[in-house]
Amino acid sequence: MSTRSALVRVVRSGLAESEHRVHVAVCDADGRLLAWAGDPSRRVFARSSMKPVQAAVSLSSMDDRADARHVAIMCASHNGEAVHVRAMRRVLRLGSLDPSALRNPPGWPLDAASMAGARRPSRERHNCSGKHAGMAVASLQAGWDVEGYRRRRHPLQRRVLRAVVAGTGHEDPVIGVDGCGVPVHGVPLAAMATLYARLARPERFGELAASVEAAVAAMRAHPYLVAGRNRIDTALMEAVDGVTSKVGAEALACATWLDPGLGFAVKVEDGGERAAGPVLIATLARLGAVPRAAVRALDRFAAPWVTGGGERVGALEVVLDLERP
Repeated sequence: MSTRSALVRVVRSGLAESEHRVHVAVCDADGRLLAWAGDPSRRVFARSSMKPVQAAVSLSSMDDRADARHVAIMCASHNGEAVHVRAMRRVLRLGSLDPSALRNPPGWPLDAASMAGARRPSRERHNCSGKHAGMAVASLQAGWDVEGYRRRRHPLQRRVLRAVVAGTGHEDPVIGVDGCGVPVHGVPLAAMATLYARLARPERFGELAASVEAAVAAMRAHPYLVAGRNRIDTALMEAVDGVTSKVGAEALACATWLDPGLGFAVKVEDGGERAAGPVLIATLARLGAVPRAAVRALDRFAAPWVTGGGERVGALEVVLDLERP
């Protein structure tokens, strides 16, 4: 397989000051690799890009009172804005739980404006609190141990693992511990692209199909809850019909183009998160998922400014050479 590369150059005053090497995979729901750059077989931890599947598993064990806003915050890596904290608390109330049930670590808001009003880190403001709220409520309503929902052998996490295998088509994921404490799954980048293609074909998840469909619909209906102010997931879903997007830590970014059922996965080799958004948007645009007008509207994410003295003196530039079969 050819290994044409994708790069993001950080250009200041006409000089390429830094470079990020990026790996890209585009797959369909059958796992066929349709386009790539770099090494699509490179193993990556799914990190928060797995949240739509984790939320779907939690939803499948909850009663029918959960609405789209509940599900959207369960899929979220949110800023910790007030709107996100309120939505997370609504999830907890489905099980008559309070924030003491959360087993994610305390965290600061990701949003600068919200940070100004935060006196100390808290579990509620941690970007994964919605996912943890869903897991706690699902465990309670299913009759499982609530306090231990993070453990790898917990019934909920075993169901997540089965869903990961169904979604990625990869039978033997590496299992580690995510930043928020739950199990995290390591699979080839192309397997993540396959999973995101299958989000558009929820029947590929078997008995989880209805919950996967509900998770994707909730993300599309409430993109602000999925991330928030000045975040690429929210901006991309607001700007482009038919695309869902979910980033993960260490510069992983994934998206689904719903109508043709294609999945996209981007991994920045050095973990430089500033490079992931530009390559994801460039790849989506190259294959026709993001129209030119939307690329212009997403300019701050597609070509972030490099500043000097408070003024624009350059930008991040994508060099993308996709290989096709």
